[in-house]
Amino acid sequence: MIMRKCLRLRSITMMMLVAVLVWPVTLETCIARRGRHWRHNNRRSSDLSNSLSSKKPKSPGNSHHKSKPKLKPKVIIPPKVDENNSPVVSRLPKVKPPSLLPLNESQVFNVMDFGAKGDGKCDDTKAFEAAWAAACKVEASMMIIPSEYTFLVGPISFSGPYCQPNIVFQLDGTIIAPTDSKSWGKGLMWWIDFTKLIGIKVQGKGVIDGRGSDWWQQDYPFIDGETKLIIPLNNSVHNTPPRSEFDLKMQSIKPTALRFYGSIGVEVSGITIQNSPQCHLKFDNCGNVVVHDMTVSSPEDSPNTDGIHLQNTRDVLIHSTTLSCGDDCISIQTGCSNVYIHNVNCGPGHGISIGSLGKDSTKACVSNITVRDVAMHDTMTGVRIKTWQGGVGSVKGILFSNIQLNQVQFPIVIDQFYCDHTTCKNQTSAVSVEGVTYERIKGTYTVKPVHFACSDNFPCVDVQLSAIELRPVQEKYHLYDPFCWQTFGELNSPTLPPIDCLQIGKPARNRVQSDHDSC
Repeated sequence: MIMRKCLRLRSITMMMLVAVLVWPVTLETCIARRGRHWRHNNRRSSDLSNSLSSKKPKSPGNSHHKSKPKLKPKVIIPPKVDENNSPVVSRLPKVKPPSLLPLNESQVFNVMDFGAKGDGKCDDTKAFEAAWAAACKVEASMMIIPSEYTFLVGPISFSGPYCQPNIVFQLDGTIIAPTDSKSWGKGLMWWIDFTKLIGIKVQGKGVIDGRGSDWWQQDYPFIDGETKLIIPLNNSVHNTPPRSEFDLKMQSIKPTALRFYGSIGVEVSGITIQNSPQCHLKFDNCGNVVVHDMTVSSPEDSPNTDGIHLQNTRDVLIHSTTLSCGDDCISIQTGCSNVYIHNVNCGPGHGISIGSLGKDSTKACVSNITVRDVAMHDTMTGVRIKTWQGGVGSVKGILFSNIQLNQVQFPIVIDQFYCDHTTCKNQTSAVSVEGVTYERIKGTYTVKPVHFACSDNFPCVDVQLSAIELRPVQEKYHLYDPFCWQTFGELNSPTLPPIDCLQIGKPARNRVQSDHDSC
């Protein structure tokens, strides 16, 4: 009996001992179920966790003990489109854009504070040079040419190898060129020149006036390569007028009004350039160029006064601009690629041209050019590619789209026999032309709707035409049918007039240029 009571007491004792041992484990399990937020606020647990983490790195499996950061929603930006709901290729400068506002006093340099008179009579060249020298030392500075003043400025170069980046040239007044031969010395290639700058912006509502009429008078009548195709109805021949007393007044080398050389991140907007002795706006060896909302204005008989001239320049965007001049509204020369032109008004002038290329047996390379949504009126040509015989290289990847024409002599031209002399020597080598698309080109012409004159040895290939509607306007010239020579491609829709001369497909033999001559 006593033995049985001892066993029962031992059993109760063992059960109580087990209960004491199990109870903390159960309690910890319950605490864990209360959630990690509670444990995070328990100082003891936090201290223990920190002490452990300092001794032993946490494994990836323990990451669930920390709250995960909330992810920001991804914002999808739709591509920019124009009024035709077509994507717009944006080639803005890759460098930091020039700073505009707010600017402090140490960043603003007004030419009036450097001695400029602004009366249109006194020479303000030195004041402009001094203002630029000061602005050049300050990053994101602004040089101001104020409104309601006219500044007489001689040939001037705003050089930039040691300039700070992102300078704004704020032009709201008028800058005029000197008209005495002494100011030009033996002749210069440019008047206002910006060289080797990073991030330069010329903007404002001002005017650059080259006062080129004295230069133009010493020229014989300007002859473009396509004038040989124009035959007046009365077969009259224009006699060369006698040279006037102004012939010896100005030098034979005519300057470009505004030139940018070797610069990256260039923007020109708002201003007007007029009456340049030669080309109005030129970009040479530049990259990331934007031109918009500006005006070029010169008489239609002013010789060699191109509106915008591009040479060895890449990544260019030109839009919302009006160009009236005596030569090409826009001229695209060798070394240019990735050029996008849209919403431009051209006329009078010689249209938009690629070339001339390959003169004096030189190598020329032009690629990826888009010209669209352009209106032209009273121009000699519309969209044109012109190359000299004897040159090498290539023109490829060209699109002309949605061009509206009004009284244009030659709306569509490829001329691999370009020559601005009386006679030119025939040569077998040529700058090849391939991959040219013409679409939605409509309007009126006065001489010939289409002129494709391609090389025998290097025919034009992959020429695509669609939605071409060109109607004749009888004026003072003979009217001609479309002309094609050694031109191969496709008609993707009916054309008006029918362009039956285009050869469908590819040429049976097409000479391939050597690696040395190819682009």
